[in-house]
This record gives sequence, structure tokens and C-alpha cells, in this order.
Amino acid sequence: MRKLGISVFVVLFVAFGLVTNVSAHHGWAWTAGGNVDLTGVIKSAKLGNPHGVLKIDVEGQEWTVEVGQPWRNQRAGLKPGDFATGGTIRIVGEPSANIADRRVKAKRVYIGGKEYVLYPDRD
Repeated sequence: MRKLGISVFVVLFVAFGLVTNVSAHHGWAWTAGGNVDLTGVIKSAKLGNPHGVLKIDVEGQEWTVEVGQPWRNQRAGLKPGDFATGGTIRIVGEPSANIADRRVKAKRVYIGGKEYVLYPDRD
């Protein structure tokens, strides 16, 4: 019986830790509000769930950009090939509350002069 109790405790502890990490990661809680407008060159793109992540060079500084989940990118009209390494991209979105992180959650993406709106209900 004692082993069962310990096992249940361990499972609950691990599950709670995973839920806490996931809830802390997603959403907008880590952002500062307001918008930044960045233009840079795509260094890398990792698309997929839970959301895509770009690394872009903005005037010699690397920024991390969270773009949408695959369905959100598709709904906005973006295709994986749009995030090609070396391409120029403009991002409008909410920066991290700690600006030193150089991290932003994209609301709108501009590639080749075309606007892609990821979050139409946010400005």
C-alpha cells in the first residue's frame, strides 16, 4: 500500500509540473502589451505545434519570434515556404515583459509586402 501511495504522489507531482510548465509557456502572460515593429532576416524557422518559432536578425541582434500554431498560420494564408532562411520579414507583435529577452509574439507578419494577420482580434 505504501508503494502505491508513493507512486500516486510521483505521478501527480510530474503531472502538476507538466501542467504548470505548459500553462506558463502558452498565452500572452509573458508579454508586455503594446506592440513592437521589427524588420529582419530569417535565420531559422521551426514550425509546428504548439506554435512556430523563428530566429531573425534585426540589425545584428537575434530575436526570437513566436508565430502561430499551424492552423493559425494557414488561416492567415502563410505557407511553410514563406519562412525561408535568408528572407526578409517584418513582425508586429507584443514583446516579452523583459525586453532583454528579445522575444516577441507575432500578431501580424509581412513578407514580400503582403500582410498576414495571425490574431485578428488583437491589436
